Amino acid sequence: MNNESEHRKFPIATVLRVTCGNFLEMYDFMIFGYFSAAIAKAYFPNQSDFNGLMLSLATFGAGFLMRPLGALVLGGYTDRRGRRAGLLLTLALMAFGTLSIACTPGYARIGVAAPVIVLLGRLLQGLSAGAELGSVSVYLSEIAPAHERGFYVSWQSASQQLAVVFAALLGFVLSAKLPPAAMNSWGWRVPLWIGCALIPFLFFIRRTLEETPGFLAKRKRFTTTEILRAVLANWRIVLIGTMLTTMTTTAFYMITAYTPTYGANALHLDKQSTFIVTLCVGALNFAMLPVMGSLSDRIGRRPLLVACTVLTLVTAYPFMAWLVQQPSFARLLCVELWLALLYASYNGAMVVYLTEIMPADVRSTGFSLAYSIATAVFGGYTPAICTYLIHATRSRAIPGAWLSTAALLALTAVVCTMLVPGLTGNPRADRPVPTS
Repeated sequence: MNNESEHRKFPIATVLRVTCGNFLEMYDFMIFGYFSAAIAKAYFPNQSDFNGLMLSLATFGAGFLMRPLGALVLGGYTDRRGRRAGLLLTLALMAFGTLSIACTPGYARIGVAAPVIVLLGRLLQGLSAGAELGSVSVYLSEIAPAHERGFYVSWQSASQQLAVVFAALLGFVLSAKLPPAAMNSWGWRVPLWIGCALIPFLFFIRRTLEETPGFLAKRKRFTTTEILRAVLANWRIVLIGTMLTTMTTTAFYMITAYTPTYGANALHLDKQSTFIVTLCVGALNFAMLPVMGSLSDRIGRRPLLVACTVLTLVTAYPFMAWLVQQPSFARLLCVELWLALLYASYNGAMVVYLTEIMPADVRSTGFSLAYSIATAVFGGYTPAICTYLIHATRSRAIPGAWLSTAALLALTAVVCTMLVPGLTGNPRADRPVPTS
């Protein structure tokens, strides 16, 4: 039985094996975002509450600055050595970063070395994440039947939503059971230790992955120099991909990692309520992403991309303004679920579209670079940017304007794809890298 037949006979097992590292990556990122206030007290204790929170969120965002480098280095490795080898390497780097953050003592015990080690751990996680998401998406796209590519690739994002739900559930339980003093002292470390405990299991199941038929069928394996030249030659596609991804990354981190901080600090809601909202957001995303990915297989990618960017552009700020008029759990839940629906509908079509417009021989590098730049510039720093904008403008609805800006960039990118020959966004045969 050939590889392709095995993948199609056991798609669930294959999807679980390939997305397990994606789960760990997003779980670690969510934990850092959810407990940013406690982490600020542990590693930046001499700052004001606002400055400490900003430093913690900046450290959270610093990992995203390494993503473009990870996309080039690790994405190039994946395009040279294979999808399986790349996925094992990114999981190993993510594990080291997680261990370093979980085991680092606080500022009170080792001084300035504490935030430095945590920052290095975040940078290592960011380096790994720069290629993890792209490698997973490309793997799924290359094992999928052409008419189901959107459905298959959507499980990359769906695995992230399971991490959101799991992390939010832990946050809810810990915040309900532990007093604030215990939470700030050691409680925030518990989810990180749980993540460390998952590492051996995730490594075991991922190492059973087989190489994709698409990679094995390559007639030529590009060198690092050739891959970088090919990416540079396709800079327009990478730029369009970056703009397309801007809305996904901004919306995702706003409705997940930033929600507990925004709900508690800006809206003054209790922590447990914000974790319940985040849990509901993750559950809705998990349910809708495969549905919308499958829908994009039937009606095309562009109709969903256009509809979701336009709806986000015209509703994000008004909905946020309605929320802050009279903050409550019910209003926060309504607004977050609406934004989650838009995110899931957009992302279900966007991620597979991004794999389709990238040339086959540099698909992992090109995808990862576009996604990483968008995350580094917009998405990853969304919690920090929104916190600063609220502080600077005194408007608690301003995050809606930030999301609308991202939607405008994404809509512009969709229009640009209509002007570039070959970027149809429909299931198609792999395009080779241009020789000129």
